[in-house]
Amino acid sequence: MPDGELARPGARMIDVGAKPATRRRARARATVRMRREVLDMVMRGQLEKGDALTVAKVAGMNACKWTPHLLPLCHPLLIDHCAVECRPVEGGLAVEVEVSCRGPTGVEMEAMTAAAVAALAIYDMIKPVDRAASIEQVILLEKEGGRSGHFRREEG
Repeated sequence: MPDGELARPGARMIDVGAKPATRRRARARATVRMRREVLDMVMRGQLEKGDALTVAKVAGMNACKWTPHLLPLCHPLLIDHCAVECRPVEGGLAVEVEVSCRGPTGVEMEAMTAAAVAALAIYDMIKPVDRAASIEQVILLEKEGGRSGHFRREEG
């Protein structure tokens, strides 16, 4: 190894075969910032490309199911439920996702991936009228199940 180069430990998928299948749930959020007049267009379904909220929901649900194809160390899981909701907030839209399954590992990455992709779908729909729009704070809000137990982000 040349001087100054760090040893790379590689990557590996964690073996979850011995872990019991338990109920898992996670919630995540992404925020899409946009101008007020663009938010009004989104809420009224007046964008040239159509209904951004419906497109975002479908994109998020699809991304949830495709997470192990996008993130190579995520395990494929049988998703029981994925809900994507978009609501107006100060300065834009909050995209909130809830995912659940019964499995040996959690669904945090599925929820966060769904939120991020739903937000990207909204950006794609609004970019002709607001190139300055942005996606911010893709965050895990809550997770339940598994060895590490319950986590809830403190807001504020």
